[in-house]
Amino acid sequence: MNSRAFRYAGPAILGGAALLALLIGLAYGGGAAELAIGDPGPVVRWGLPIAELIVNLSAALLVGSLVLALFALRSGTPEFDTALDAASAGAAILTVAAGSTAFLTFLNIFNAQPSASAAFGEQLGRFLVDTEAGVAWLTVTIAAAGLTVLTFAVRGWLPTLLVTVLAIAALVPMASVGHAGTEANHNIAVTALALHIIGAAVWLGGLLLLVLLRPLLGSERVADVLSRYSSIALAAFIVVTLSGVARAVIGVVSPENLLSPYGALLLVKVVALLAMGVLGAFYRGRLISRMRDAASAARFWTLVGVEVVFMGIASGAAVALSVTPPPVDTALPAQQTAAEVLTGSTLPPELTLDRWFTMWDVDLIWAFAVGFGLFFYLAGVRRLTARGDRWPLWRTVLWVFGLLLLLWVTCGPVNAYQDYLFSVHMVGHMLLSMAIPMCLVFGAPVTLASRAIRKRDDGTRGGREWILWAVHSPYAKVITHPLVAAGLFIGSLWAFYYTDLFRWTLYEHLGHEWMVVHFLTTGYLFVLSLVGIDPVPYRLPHAGRLLTLIGVMAMHAFFGIAIMMSSGLFVAEWFGSMGRTWGAAPLDDQYVGGGIAWSIGEIPTLILAIVVAVQWSRSDARTQRSVDRHADRTGDAELEAYNERLQKLADRDARAAR
Repeated sequence: MNSRAFRYAGPAILGGAALLALLIGLAYGGGAAELAIGDPGPVVRWGLPIAELIVNLSAALLVGSLVLALFALRSGTPEFDTALDAASAGAAILTVAAGSTAFLTFLNIFNAQPSASAAFGEQLGRFLVDTEAGVAWLTVTIAAAGLTVLTFAVRGWLPTLLVTVLAIAALVPMASVGHAGTEANHNIAVTALALHIIGAAVWLGGLLLLVLLRPLLGSERVADVLSRYSSIALAAFIVVTLSGVARAVIGVVSPENLLSPYGALLLVKVVALLAMGVLGAFYRGRLISRMRDAASAARFWTLVGVEVVFMGIASGAAVALSVTPPPVDTALPAQQTAAEVLTGSTLPPELTLDRWFTMWDVDLIWAFAVGFGLFFYLAGVRRLTARGDRWPLWRTVLWVFGLLLLLWVTCGPVNAYQDYLFSVHMVGHMLLSMAIPMCLVFGAPVTLASRAIRKRDDGTRGGREWILWAVHSPYAKVITHPLVAAGLFIGSLWAFYYTDLFRWTLYEHLGHEWMVVHFLTTGYLFVLSLVGIDPVPYRLPHAGRLLTLIGVMAMHAFFGIAIMMSSGLFVAEWFGSMGRTWGAAPLDDQYVGGGIAWSIGEIPTLILAIVVAVQWSRSDARTQRSVDRHADRTGDAELEAYNERLQKLADRDARAAR
């Protein structure tokens, strides 16, 4: 099949395979079966999953096109413009499909009969603004409408980057509807589904864009673009696989449930996923490097067509799975404890010494962040070593330790108990804002990336180019200024606990994720402004750095004392209503948290002060040695000149004597 024909046949094959898999899955799994009570009718029962399928495929075209454009194409070229046009088309289709899904979801939940009456309109309006499902689909619809315009209008690097971030964010509300939104362990289910949706969108959308770009890419360019897409697809495959496993564990629980219709659809999706992984590994290892050969190119695009079929099967099975009742009841019980009402999870057992090392509550976002952070850093060190360059072992050790500490905080006992004990929450806060950033800054990731990642010379931007752009951007110059970084670090500490931000992070999982990102980032910027070898526009003199650290230590101490002296409980309706029968009373536990902020929070600051003092001493020593060398060179030159003058006088006297 020639390239132009395949450009149109590829999406048709994908849509046909997805629709067929969806219809078979609905018939087999019972997702569209008639309800005994309150049945909305066959149009809604079958139309809603089809609308959701169109949502998923159009969202993939939107996000995948933007991501591939940022990392594989050059701005200002026809292929870059085509990628943004494809994203705009995906956003337009997503707008209509999301709006249709919202309407059909309303009919499905309320069993309402469509009419032009004011009562029907009022009921639909209340659904869209008062229910979680309605708000989610309304948000996606509005976001997609805005993205339709933005993707059509922008063409530069920075606007495309911002639009890509908005497009990915627009997919997040989709994870809160369906089974995940009403299950126990709500946060884990929603996070797993959100990562699954985003990873699949990047993977599937990138492949769709490759099919659309095939006529525009010559034999010289196609190998480079495919190689870069395969790297993106590999990362997406890992995210989709592991998040899918986490999601399946919640819905299936035990192996025997795989024999149920839900389990069978899950196995179909797994087989399709593994088939795509095998195909991807094959053409990544065997065919991409030989794309200039006509036979290899034809074979490659044939395999792409096969992969498109498997992607369609996986997409259809995924939607059928989302409306198929799971074999186990994962909903919260009708009679809930106070902890279940507030957190969506049961109260954990008493926090004993051994549980500081054995208790886990995995946050998939940070598990992936730590995993990728370790892999890319160690791969960079290995690349430097392979070409004969040196990288200090102690920097690698500190980076690994910092990431493992981050994993312990976000996925271990701190994450498991921070919603129930203010003191544990404060332990996590202090580690996130001071200890972990200090280890990561000493790891010098930017310097390693600039040395290890290959520089591109074709006008596109890879990891190295995007990292260096971010480091040298005007925004980075502002937030890395020592005074700004210190102001953010101290100011956000007080603003967080003495405003409703703290309450928001407890009630909303999105708020919790923002908290982790914010304090990790502000801590990293503050430490980076003081020490490290990664580039920043300006650092204070050593005396100024020590004065800054002394001020931070004083503010930390004052903050901790203020909490210890507080007679009221922070977010009393939360920490005072958990129904704990173990551990200290909430107010006593808060007093301990204030002591932790005062004591533990000062230790990394003291270490930084020692490091700055040592650097100051070494800087003075280097300056003195430079002065001494200059003086030695000056003295030697003066002596040599004096000897030359003596020799000239001796020669003159000898000539006079003759």
